Amino acid sequence: MLLKWAFKYFSESKKIDYLKDQGIMLGSRLRAGRKVYLYMLRDFFVEVVYHNDNIDLSPEKLETFSNLNILNSYLEREFRTAF
Repeated sequence: MLLKWAFKYFSESKKIDYLKDQGIMLGSRLRAGRKVYLYMLRDFFVEVVYHNDNIDLSPEKLETFSNLNILNSYLEREFRTAF
């Protein structure tokens, strides 16, 4: 829980550095023609959209999910809108 609180106050570049160093990339998917990356950090998840869909560029959007139930409902909603 402490990590999630601290992560919230990291600068954007520190968040990305931390994700790449300590996070586990669970995968990527396409949403509205954009590539979205999903990372796991201990007890929460982070979704990242990078500029030009390039993982080496700065992030355009970061979204944090606090637990697996919220992540599951989010992914189910995204799955339904894909069809």
